[in-house]
Amino acid sequence: MAGISAFKCPCFRPPSSSLSYTSNPFLLPHLRVSSPRHRPTFPKIYAITSNDIKVGLNIEVDGNPWKVIGAAFVRTTLRNYVTGNQVEKTFRAGSKIEEADIFKETKQYTYKDGSQYVFMDLSTYEEFRLNEADVGDKSKWLKEGMDCSLLFWKGKVIDFELPITVKLKVVEADPGVKGDTAQGGSKPVTVDTGAVVSVPLFIGVGEEILIDTRTGQYMSRA
Repeated sequence: MAGISAFKCPCFRPPSSSLSYTSNPFLLPHLRVSSPRHRPTFPKIYAITSNDIKVGLNIEVDGNPWKVIGAAFVRTTLRNYVTGNQVEKTFRAGSKIEEADIFKETKQYTYKDGSQYVFMDLSTYEEFRLNEADVGDKSKWLKEGMDCSLLFWKGKVIDFELPITVKLKVVEADPGVKGDTAQGGSKPVTVDTGAVVSVPLFIGVGEEILIDTRTGQYMSRA
């Protein structure tokens, strides 16, 4: 009809660019829903030790992210197997170090010949000797018939290792005093190798005890 202009309902105007419409104004709009972007996930390392630090590693310190860009160093104390000397030496982290070709073999300590300690291979009866300087303080736990581990390097014996636990017999001891055992007291005793050990007051002469050779401490009755 004349004088009447076409009317367009504002409800069909797109409120935002996220809605799309067809050419027919009376059809409902189609909503375009974009799929959420997924960030890749990686396993998280919760903690590392200072031994793991190397150039290029990303670490978190004092609540901030850092990248290791400088060379790190590892400080060590070394003991020379042959001379017994100790030195302080620093290595650059990640540097290649040749591993010493050292291997162990079980041999039995048989007897002492002058200033030498004699060990024997029971299958071949071959003898291996160590000087007093090589044995050192380990001699106070060394007993005839004891199996030990000899360390070989380039065909030569350079050291030996005692068993971690040894059984020794008490040959001298002061009698315990009544009432002291309740207080957890201790006293020195002498064992059959000549070593002096601190033991509980109830330990007497003739008893066998177990000793930790790493610390020289009494463990228990055998």
